[in-house]
Amino acid sequence: MQEFLVGGAIRDKILGVATEKTEKDYVVVGSSPEEMKSLGFRQVGKEFPVFLHPQTNEEYALARLERKVSKGYKGFEFDTSKSVTLEQDLSRRDLTINAIAQSKNGSGEYIDPFGGLNDLKQKKLRHVSEAFTEDPVRILRTARLASRFNHLGFTINPKTLDLMKIMVDSGEVDVLTPERVFKEIYLSMNTESPSIFFEVLIESGAYQRLFPMLEMNQNIEFQLLDQPDLIGEVKFAMWLYQQKSSNIQSLCDHLKCPKDIQQIAELVSIWHGFSSDFLSHKPQEILSFFLKTDGLRRQRRFELILNTFENLKIDTSPIVQLKIQLNSIKITDLKNLNIAQELAEERLSVIARFIDSTK
Repeated sequence: MQEFLVGGAIRDKILGVATEKTEKDYVVVGSSPEEMKSLGFRQVGKEFPVFLHPQTNEEYALARLERKVSKGYKGFEFDTSKSVTLEQDLSRRDLTINAIAQSKNGSGEYIDPFGGLNDLKQKKLRHVSEAFTEDPVRILRTARLASRFNHLGFTINPKTLDLMKIMVDSGEVDVLTPERVFKEIYLSMNTESPSIFFEVLIESGAYQRLFPMLEMNQNIEFQLLDQPDLIGEVKFAMWLYQQKSSNIQSLCDHLKCPKDIQQIAELVSIWHGFSSDFLSHKPQEILSFFLKTDGLRRQRRFELILNTFENLKIDTSPIVQLKIQLNSIKITDLKNLNIAQELAEERLSVIARFIDSTK
């Protein structure tokens, strides 16, 4: 029984981008499920034997071979017998830079049968073999790694991009689960260059197949997503702000997006134009804006909406100032005859005075 550190942890260590949060994955050669369990490992996953270390909870997978039997990333049969070698296991991985191994403790020479070390030097994302086309998740992962490492100068090997196009043309991309697509989108939002993720999907043809409900606008400003220090909800809304709210709803229904993320994106789509000339609107329209965005109650969500507006170069200072004044209205100062009507009238009065003060 031999244990090896593999994949992203080695890649990131070589690139100098590894952090404490970098997950470590291990491959076990020459063992069996029974032996792993006898050592205290807990088995997880049904498709193939993966085990959690009894102390660290890190993942240990038995070395395996796989054979494609149907479409999709679940359409495989696995061989995890003791005879499977480390090189055979590495041969089934997606990119060469993810097919490097080292002894479990991270010391000693690198085991690199497919030229991953050279591709790290050359800053290339290159497939290990033609078997790359058998798993459609690799389209998303390659696009995400291109976005993550774009600032380091990484590009996708042309032949690898050709294989991605083949996967689209063959319909393999169509069997991706919505949950996995959303996960990869959201992970890409936390990279240095989310724009690259979407540009790769467009170049491969996958964008149109994955998001048929979205309008393909030639002026989509993906580069806006590359602004530093933006959180995922804001980037997601900025990606979709030019889309109709009905398109966003269709997309999020399909991808099973969290409701807060969907609502922020929809509200940005509906109200960004209104907010760009905020003070030109009538008091009733402005009050409607605050009520329909729930801006006077849901503080964090409204701050994210305003943050999105700001990164779309919209001046939100009058919105913020007026919000403060509206929130300062005290219910106890009203006559209490018809609270709802009195509150609406007082808010309209505050808005009217605010507009007059800015003229």
